[in-house]
Amino acid sequence: MKIALITGASSGMGREFVLQLDRAERFDELWVVARRAERLEALRGEVRAPLRPLPTDLTDPSAFEALSALFAREKPELSVLVNAGGFGVFRAFADAPLETQLRMIDLNDKATVALCYLALPYMTRGSRIVNMGSLSSFQPVPYINVYGASKAFVLSFSRALGAELKPRGIRVMAVCPGWVRTEFFDTAVTDPNVITYYNRYYEAGDVVRRALKDLRRGKDVSVCGLPVRAQVLLVKLLLHRLVMRIWCRQQGKPV
Repeated sequence: MKIALITGASSGMGREFVLQLDRAERFDELWVVARRAERLEALRGEVRAPLRPLPTDLTDPSAFEALSALFAREKPELSVLVNAGGFGVFRAFADAPLETQLRMIDLNDKATVALCYLALPYMTRGSRIVNMGSLSSFQPVPYINVYGASKAFVLSFSRALGAELKPRGIRVMAVCPGWVRTEFFDTAVTDPNVITYYNRYYEAGDVVRRALKDLRRGKDVSVCGLPVRAQVLLVKLLLHRLVMRIWCRQQGKPV
């Protein structure tokens, strides 16, 4: 049974990966993971492949036991794994609740590591892993502190895992977009005065379309949009303290 498993599938980037993967390839089943069961069920009428909704909170460690048992029982051929579940909070580190910041690490990082680990025994040559990073992966970001650090982890982990799995013919790619117009901001923006400068928005469909194209090309990182790719190059050349100073000035914060 050839499957694709997509986390964060109820909205935003995850939902778009479900729709575009279904259009691009034939799967025996799509396994979709998110907390909101009704949102997962609503995908049934939008895809060709049979859909298996898996309502799951990936910040709960018991979720991984349940997924491990499902893999062991079904023994699928896992063709594509997309780790798109995640969230951010725009807030000074000292002002954001500790519980929220730890949940961010649990979902953005721990769940990504766990899903990759659980999926690998069911992957064969030609299988692919896509992990959601961010433009924040490339630079420290004050006032999006923990989120940016969590996405730096995703980028580093994905690149290193890709090197390990290359001899097995399994590809790993991190998707690192700039600002994307999704429900992400409903959670992230708890105070509109913290982050005030958004230079450019992209649509989820465009980011995923570029990601799947880059995946076919064998790239290890996908960045949508020439301005974002230019920024990635720039932050590699500049000292991080200068990059942070520019960012703080853009947001009207003291430097």
